[in-house]
Amino acid sequence: MEDEAEGGRVEVGRPAVVLVCGSLIYYHCAYRESSLLSLLSDVLIVLLCSLAILGMLFRQMNISVPVDPLEWQISQDTANTIAACLANTIGAAESVLRVAATGHDKRLFFKVVVILYLLSALGRVASGATVAYAGLCLLCLYTFAQNSELINRFTSRFSKRRDSAGGAQDAI
Repeated sequence: MEDEAEGGRVEVGRPAVVLVCGSLIYYHCAYRESSLLSLLSDVLIVLLCSLAILGMLFRQMNISVPVDPLEWQISQDTANTIAACLANTIGAAESVLRVAATGHDKRLFFKVVVILYLLSALGRVASGATVAYAGLCLLCLYTFAQNSELINRFTSRFSKRRDSAGGAQDAI
């Protein structure tokens, strides 16, 4: 039972960390109107300074911490999995666009046109950073809702009521 609670906290903590990082990126890129290169430089400066201060602190406390960046490697399987996921995503998008462009599936064609038009209209109203941040917030909210015990209990009760109401209608 304790492992489930710890796992639940970890899963709920991830969206919070992603949301904080996304908020900082949004603040830096949209509010301050800085570029991504500037953001990357600021992040590297902060990391470098933090590691230097931590190294001096460890040296003062006579703590030896072996830090060898050459040991920080990902396995070949992980790299292959990442590349395969990226290739599958790009391939699926290309396949949908190819089918829509041929005109054989008119329903898919109109779905693609409507979605692209809505994205175009959204791009005219809000900046790309704002749209990306809103998407990130919705993703974090969705992830939090999936892992929240209270929401899971509510949805299970709601689905039980709906199933019992549907069964009563079927019997009539």
